[in-house]
Amino acid sequence: MSDKQQTSYKAGSISLPGAVAMGTGVMIGAGIFALTGQVAELAGPLFPLAFILGAAITGFSAYSYIRMSMAWPSAGGIAMILQKCYGPGALAAGAALLMALSMVIAESLVARTFATYLLRAFDISGGPLVPLLAVGVMGFAFLVNISGNRSIGLFSMVMAVIKLGGIALFGIAALWSSGLGFAAASPEADASGPLGFLASVALTILAFKGFTTITNSGSEITDPHRNVGRAILISILVCVLLYLLVAFGVGSSLSLDRIVAARDYALAEAAEPALGRVGFFLTVLLAVVATASALLASVFAVSRMLAMLTDMEMIPHRHFGMSGPIQRHTLVYTVVVASVLAVFFDLGRIASLGAFFYLVMDMAVHFGVWRFRRREIGASGLVLLSAFGLDAIVLAAFTALKLQQDPLIVLIAALSITAVFGLERLYLSAWIKPDRQ
Repeated sequence: MSDKQQTSYKAGSISLPGAVAMGTGVMIGAGIFALTGQVAELAGPLFPLAFILGAAITGFSAYSYIRMSMAWPSAGGIAMILQKCYGPGALAAGAALLMALSMVIAESLVARTFATYLLRAFDISGGPLVPLLAVGVMGFAFLVNISGNRSIGLFSMVMAVIKLGGIALFGIAALWSSGLGFAAASPEADASGPLGFLASVALTILAFKGFTTITNSGSEITDPHRNVGRAILISILVCVLLYLLVAFGVGSSLSLDRIVAARDYALAEAAEPALGRVGFFLTVLLAVVATASALLASVFAVSRMLAMLTDMEMIPHRHFGMSGPIQRHTLVYTVVVASVLAVFFDLGRIASLGAFFYLVMDMAVHFGVWRFRRREIGASGLVLLSAFGLDAIVLAAFTALKLQQDPLIVLIAALSITAVFGLERLYLSAWIKPDRQ
């Protein structure tokens, strides 16, 4: 049996604005600063439309989480949803672990994005300093989180307001300075075709997945039966408006080939022609602050989710000589794994791996709710199947494109997903069940 988590979850401790700040705080990090260029590379000049389609699919996906959270608001979040659908077996545990791993992967994406933008202030692109700085900011996030979490909630709300305001000003200023033109849609811009466009939607979905952080705090939100759903919808709406503003702002300042060439730091590249050198440095500063604050919130959320999975006996746990509560241990594991990924994978592969993990988990949620719980919670079978089908289409397109461009990451993703479910089955059958007899 696993050790019980030494962390309490206080009902009603998170207000509706606080929940919205939590969701947007996790989403507005690498989701906009790194993925804008990667989405443009796949989607071509239609890349702002990819964010609209990604938001629409996310809206369908959110339906499952909202309906389940309204019926059973729980600090168990996604793990609770999966257990309610599939029972305490390897399928639920494996899918929940995929969600946790996708969040860890997102942290490595945020950390490398922080490093990439910081180096742009010194006119440095890439090189060994990127993983070094990424590991450094992960260490900073660890120290802040281990020092105590009382101020993290307030800090997240303040930083969410700063990020929203700063990024919105960037988009508006870029559009205004360009005369509302759209350079990325110039006649010489190459279209990537339907496959590239659909594949790009997988990355835009990844940019919105931070709303699941709200689900994982269900029982702590005030009036959770009403406010969990409200917080999720408000967070998605705020982010889609912001993402569109930034996408059009970048597209108005840079041609498509320049966006693709600077895909890891597209906002900084777009800031200088639109806003001048001062605007460039302010955008870099905004990116550094936004990614660092998103990392602080994400590290706390992931370590908390892993601690919950440990408490629910869905994943194994080892102390390795560490003292203190379980969440402190999972905080160490989170930072170590994310740092390793940040060292060995570039932004493109990190984002791809996160998309594979998240979409597989998301499909498992939709199918489980449709198959086992839709009548009990009064959910629409059509909406649930639509969410599942849309995820499947995007995942198929993304897989097909990556098989052409980078088959190694597809192999890594397939082996990793298989290993997660295989190891969970082994753990639950050989360890947990005998212990309960």
